[in-house]
Parts: sequence; C-alpha cells; structure tokens
Amino acid sequence: MKEVIDLYNNREASLLFGKHDENLKLIKTELGINVASRGDKITIIGEEENVVIASRLFNELLSIIRKNQIITKKQIEDSLKALKRDPQFRLDKFFQDRIEVSPKKAPVIPRTDGQKEYVDAIRKHDIVFSIGPAGTGKTYLAMAMAISNLLKKRISRIILTRPAVEAGEKLGYLPGDLYEKVNPYLRPLYDALYDMMEPDRIKTLIERGIIEVAPLAFMRGRTLNDSFIILDEAQNCTPEQMKMFLTRLGFESKAVITGDITQSDLPGGHPTGVLEVQDILSDIEGIKFIYLTGKDIVRHELVQQIIRAYEKLKKQKYGNTKT
Repeated sequence: MKEVIDLYNNREASLLFGKHDENLKLIKTELGINVASRGDKITIIGEEENVVIASRLFNELLSIIRKNQIITKKQIEDSLKALKRDPQFRLDKFFQDRIEVSPKKAPVIPRTDGQKEYVDAIRKHDIVFSIGPAGTGKTYLAMAMAISNLLKKRISRIILTRPAVEAGEKLGYLPGDLYEKVNPYLRPLYDALYDMMEPDRIKTLIERGIIEVAPLAFMRGRTLNDSFIILDEAQNCTPEQMKMFLTRLGFESKAVITGDITQSDLPGGHPTGVLEVQDILSDIEGIKFIYLTGKDIVRHELVQQIIRAYEKLKKQKYGNTKT
C-alpha cells in the first residue's frame, strides 16, 4: 500500500523526522515501512495495516507541530505502542495533558485512556483509589500530580507512605535501626520522586518537611491538612489500617491510594482493606475508584505478556471468580 502526506514546507519534515532523523528511523523500524520525503510530500509504502498506522501518526504529529508544540522521541514511542493496541486511539491525549513536575525535567504525560481517566479523577476528586496490575503507572502518575500540585502551591506538603509488610523476609533479621529496616519498603516511592525532581531539590524539601516519606504506621493519630497524600501498595493494608489512613485526611487535602489486589503480601490469607473499601465507599461523592488493566501497562512489553499469562493461569485454576 502507498500513502502520500502533504507538508506545508521542508521545515515540517525536519521537525517531524527529528534530529538526525531519529524519529523517522524509529517509526520505520517499528512498523516495517519505507518512508521517502521529497519536497513538500511524504510517501509511505508498506503493508496496509502499518501504512494506516504510520499515516495517522504522521498526520497527528504534524497537527501538533503546527501548534508550535515540541515532539519528543519518547512521545513517539508511546504513540506507536498506543496505535498498535488501538489504531483509533487519539494521540492528542499524549500531548495535550502535560503534568509539569520541574523546569528541568520533561513533563509527565498519561499514555493510555485508563491513565488519562486516572489523572482526571485526581483533579476532580479528593480521594482516588487506583487499582491495577504492575506497570500501569499507578504510583508514578500520583507522584507527578502531587509534585505538580506542590509547584502550583495548591498544597503545602507531600506525604508518601506505604505499609512495611514482610514478604518472605523478617524485618527483625535485617540490619540497622527501624528507619534502616523499613527504608527498602519505601524505595519505590523515592525512585519515582527522583525521576521527576533534582536530587538537591528533593533533599531540601525533605529536610524542610515539605516532602515526607514514612511507613503507614507513622500516620496513626495525625490530621493531614493542606497535603497531597499517596498511600502506595495498599493491597497490603488490613481493613483496620485502611480506615485509619482514610480518616487522617484533613482540610484542603487530597489522597491517592494505589494497589494491586492480585499481589497482597498479608500473611495467612488476611483480608485486604482495598477489597472492603470497594464495597462500602464506592457510592460516596468525592471518592473515585479507577481500575487500570493490562492495556494500561507502559513498562517493557514483556510485562504485559507476563501479566496476561498469570491471569490465564488464574482463570484456569479458579474460573472467573471475583478476586
């Protein structure tokens, strides 16, 4: 199949193809197509399905360029993945919704319909539950929204917490004091934080108490006003811990609770608080539940296949019963 796209001028081709044609090379490799540029036209040749995807991609990228917006290689990678999953996916979602986290860092952009719905829910609701498998951006997007709200002075501090649940290794056997023992459990929160802000800036904010990272147990007895609070790995909360956390919310605060109900580390089949809240809080105005799926996974493509394989095994063992 052959498709021809018209350009306004040669500059558009340069912006579209990227520095040293890195964008063009990526598109050609991913879709297995041939692309030729001559004058004010781009010609795409290849299998019909891939030419259709490339045509949509080029046309939407051109519309973004004509709005004087910058295109990055990462955005093109995400766009290609989205179009391979769903050829009708609206790519403008990748470019219109930009979560600014730092003047020196690239904005964070929701990469799937589910992630877009999740970010919008955080904007509109004071308490949001994000439930889904690994790699769907639950923690990462919540962190981006927290930092964005802090930069815009909508809140005065960020509080990051998660339960320090033992997963096969006893805390008592680990070296160091209490903080050193629980720090490995909090590491994923630090990883997301350092991906979005400069280390010196993070250190200053933590020293000033504007950013706090602590185990869930340290939340007891507190009232958290003017804060953006993220409870990560909430599937490891007992119902009692979940109630304790939710009742910490103070005035002018937001809370985002993330969890994967298929990966609870609670001992002895202890019920997880995430399952209980779905039954008792889903009808309360101001609280929103977002369910992310394998379609929202944005890690290595193998992660998506691994999760599908485990879901298939689970259905074979237990049928389509509710988790």
